[in-house]
Amino acid sequence: MNHTKTLKLRIKDKHAKTLLAMAREVNMVWNYCNETSHRAIRERHQWLSGFDLQKLTNGLSKCDGVQIGSPTVQQVCEDYAKARKQFKRSRLNWRVSSRSSPKYSLGWIPFKARALQYKNGQIQFAGFRFGLWDSYGLSQYALRAGSFSEDSRGRWYLNICVQIESKPCSGTAAVGIDLGLKAAATTSEGQVLIGRQYRTLEQKLGIAQRAGKRARVRALHARIRNRRKDAQHKFSTALVERCAAIFVGDVASAKLVKTQMAKSTLDAGWGQLKTMLEQKCQRAGVVFEVVAERYTTQTCSCCGSISTSSPKGRAGLRIREWTCVCCGTAHDRDVNAALNILAAGHRRLAVGIPAL
Repeated sequence: MNHTKTLKLRIKDKHAKTLLAMAREVNMVWNYCNETSHRAIRERHQWLSGFDLQKLTNGLSKCDGVQIGSPTVQQVCEDYAKARKQFKRSRLNWRVSSRSSPKYSLGWIPFKARALQYKNGQIQFAGFRFGLWDSYGLSQYALRAGSFSEDSRGRWYLNICVQIESKPCSGTAAVGIDLGLKAAATTSEGQVLIGRQYRTLEQKLGIAQRAGKRARVRALHARIRNRRKDAQHKFSTALVERCAAIFVGDVASAKLVKTQMAKSTLDAGWGQLKTMLEQKCQRAGVVFEVVAERYTTQTCSCCGSISTSSPKGRAGLRIREWTCVCCGTAHDRDVNAALNILAAGHRRLAVGIPAL
C-alpha cells in the first residue's frame, strides 16, 4: 500500500534572491485574489471559487517581468479559495513582501506537479535551475505538487509530495503516553521526551531581543523549532517501529496557555507530537487512540484506588514520586499516569468505544 509523504530539501543559498523575487509575485497574486474576492462578496454577495479567480488571473504569467508560470498562479488561486473557505472569512490576511515590516510574510511559492522537473541533481522550475542538497534521492520518486518555502533565517526549502510504499508494522508492544510539562512525554515503559528547547535558549533569546537584533532573534527561534521537531521525530519514529498500539492522553493546551504555565505548555509542543504519532501510525498500520486522562495521575496503576497520598491539583505538580497508602506501591507520577492511559486504551479496544 502506498501513501503520500512530503519531503523537505534545502535549496542552496545562491538561489535565494531569485526565489525571493518569485515570492513577491506570489504575494501580488494572493493580495489580488484577496481584494477581488472581498469586493465581490461586499458588492454582489458572490463568493468567488478558485476557478473563478483563475479566470480573472489568466494571462498574468505572460506579462513582462513576471517570472512565475501559470501553474503557480493557478495554485495560488486554489490555495487562497481553500484557505478562505477553511477560515470562513470574506478577507484573509495580506501577504507582506517588505522585509522591514514586522508583518513580513515568509516566502512561499506553490506549484503544480507539471511545473517542476528533477534532472542531474537540480530542480527545473519556471525556466530556472536550482541546486539543492538531495538527501532523499529524488530521482527514484514521481514528483507531485509542492512548494518552495522560506524560513525565518532566509533559507529556502523545497517541499515536494511523493508516493512512498508503506511498510507493515512489525512491532508487538503496546504503550501509553502521558503528556506533561517537566517532561513533554513519558511512556508506560519509562522513556522520557524532554521538551525544554525554549528554556535552554531563553537567556540568549532575551539578550538578542533587548539588543534589537532581529536576525539573531529569528535564528534562535528557528533553532528552537528545529530542535523540538528533531527530538519529536526521533521519539515518535522509535515508538512506531516497535509498537502495535499507542495510546495518548487527551490533555489540551488551550486552557493551560492562559495560566502561568503557558511558557512550559508551548515549549512542550504536545499538538505537534500527537500529529506526528497519528500520521506515522496511520502509515505503518499501528493502532493510535486518544483516551481520557482524567485522574490518571492520582489513580494507582497497581490497585486502581485514588489514595490520599497521590498528587492532586496544581499544588501536587511538585510531587514527582509518591507511594500508594492502599497497596504500598511506589510510583513515578508520569509513568503511573502512562500506565493508566495504557490500561484505558486496552479497555477501549476490548469494548469498542468510539474514538474521542
